[in-house]
Amino acid sequence: MASSRTGTLYAKRRLGDAVAKGFAYAAAAFGLGWLVLILAVLVFRGLDGLSLAVFTRDTPPPGSDGGLLNAIVGSIAMTVLAIAIGTPIGILAGTYLAEYGRHGKLASVVRFINDILLSAPSIVVGLFIYEVMVVPMGHFSGYAGAVALAVIVIPVVVRTTEDMLLLVPDTLREAAASIGLPRAHMIVRIAYRAARAGIVTGVLLAVARISGETAPLLFTALNNQFWSLNMNAPMPSLPVVIFQFALSPYEEWQRLAWTGALLITVSVLALSIIARTLTARRT
Repeated sequence: MASSRTGTLYAKRRLGDAVAKGFAYAAAAFGLGWLVLILAVLVFRGLDGLSLAVFTRDTPPPGSDGGLLNAIVGSIAMTVLAIAIGTPIGILAGTYLAEYGRHGKLASVVRFINDILLSAPSIVVGLFIYEVMVVPMGHFSGYAGAVALAVIVIPVVVRTTEDMLLLVPDTLREAAASIGLPRAHMIVRIAYRAARAGIVTGVLLAVARISGETAPLLFTALNNQFWSLNMNAPMPSLPVVIFQFALSPYEEWQRLAWTGALLITVSVLALSIIARTLTARRT
């Protein structure tokens, strides 16, 4: 009798396990299916307009052939400046949270604000920078666009820096203190070296995060149809060009929009692969 009940219970559990696995596999297949479909359409449509002219010619007027050179260069310039601004601030803030204020009240407030910034819509960031930079300056500029992107970079770097430093064993800190090494030297020489791969991964993820941002640049850098390296003037960028060209009725512009979307996607995927590789090596 007992063995019969045990067999029935075991069969029910196996059935429940099979049903749960079936739903899990179906959900995974559903999500991956849409991802594969999106990537397939993007590659098919993007390769159609991919040519050497995309990297050697500026964005064209309506009805003409051209490329995305000025938009690519503008995106790279603003991204580099945003990383240069946001990375030091993020690393220093993450260092404070992990090394100095780990359990303090101020650290809890900083973490809470950082979490809000992580989940805040990028268009809100763009509106904020528009009010504090564009309006006082009286014009759009690449500097304003870079600052808007830097605000998005900072919380990503803060979170990854704190998490990576917290993974460094406390025994290393205690060993450094036992030989009289100042705390600042311990952080630079030991903690940063141990967490270097993870911190670099966080910076790469931040680059991937801002690579396709359009909303903050619409309110800060706007756009420029011509070649320009003047960061104090409206600056072309790949996401904004894609947005404008995709909504246009011109076939040449739409083709370039698909190609630009493919370039951003490939760049983000490459950065994600590099970040995962660094994380695997760290592990």
